[in-house]
Amino acid sequence: MKRFALPVRLLLVNQFAVNTGFYLLIPYLAAHLGGLGMSAAVIGVVLGVRTLSQQGLFLVGGTVSDRLGPRTAILAGCALRAVGFGLFAIGESFAVVLAASVLSGLAGALFNPAVRAYIALEAGEARAEAFARFNVYAQAGALCGPVLGSVLLLWDFRVSAVVAAGIFAVLTVAQAVVLPKRPAARRGGTILGDWRECLANRRFVAFTCVLSGIFVLQNQLYLLLPIQAQEATGNASVVAALFIVSTVATLLFQVRITRLLKNRERGPVIAAGLAVMGAGFVAPALWSGLVPVLVATLALAAGVMIAHPLVYDLIPSFGPDSLAGTHFGVFYLGSGLAAALGNAAIGWVIGFGDRFASLLCVVVGLACAAGVFWLHRRGALTPPQPEVVR
Repeated sequence: MKRFALPVRLLLVNQFAVNTGFYLLIPYLAAHLGGLGMSAAVIGVVLGVRTLSQQGLFLVGGTVSDRLGPRTAILAGCALRAVGFGLFAIGESFAVVLAASVLSGLAGALFNPAVRAYIALEAGEARAEAFARFNVYAQAGALCGPVLGSVLLLWDFRVSAVVAAGIFAVLTVAQAVVLPKRPAARRGGTILGDWRECLANRRFVAFTCVLSGIFVLQNQLYLLLPIQAQEATGNASVVAALFIVSTVATLLFQVRITRLLKNRERGPVIAAGLAVMGAGFVAPALWSGLVPVLVATLALAAGVMIAHPLVYDLIPSFGPDSLAGTHFGVFYLGSGLAAALGNAAIGWVIGFGDRFASLLCVVVGLACAAGVFWLHRRGALTPPQPEVVR
């Protein structure tokens, strides 16, 4: 950690706290809303609005990062999430809960692209290693959050909401004190012009499309694999083992894997990561039981560890530094849409049998890996060299 500048170190620890605060609250939100007497349909609307307000506004968050500076977007995002989670603590009406969901989602749309853009710009040549540690801190927070939330629920859900809001309030203050004020990277032009510049970059759009496979497959840790684990054991609590296996593998091996691969060509390594993710689903496609599901879970974790830091390292290279936030915003917006469509398709195929759904995941992983390798062979993943004026 000492090799990174203080702002990068703070943002890495920040990601641990962000995920801790998020996961100590959100997994238990549906049960709380049910306890308030809300119907399943209303609960679905509240949760869906939170997701939509985050995924749908990533592009706006990236633009705010470029136009006002990533520090401003990060501070605004953390402050808004503190307010949103605070409203969950006091709100009992549908209107208040809905407002809390919108604010919480908007908060994520603001600070997620901004944090990644800030790290990408601040870490320089050590971007891949910085993002490897970013993934470690994120996974650790995702593991600690539900555990802390389950303890706080022994008192009351409102206690969890207050603690989560407090975490984001502390983060807001800490980052206001520590993060240096970087000038806005993007000056002049129009916001629509920024978006057109990103979307007109065919190399970047193609990269975003084929890399969406990572998010489609990652989401099966929440959809397909839990279903298969429960069917294999008849025990719903076994689902927790999948998350523990994935998180522990990341904590143990992420930095080592990135350190080993950081100097290799990005395209083949990212393609290999996607291929590993897809190939892991061969096991539950061919065999029943918990072991094949655990194999697929480990393969997902391994593929993400191989590919993710290098993907983050590549994204800013598709355009000028002044559009780093917008590129991250476009990437996450496209990936979020793909993940939603992918989940819908895989959920539909599960109706014909979960083995068919596993085979579809194999196809997605291998097809996206082939797409990345094709882009690499065409030189689309290599930043264009500036022309030399003679």
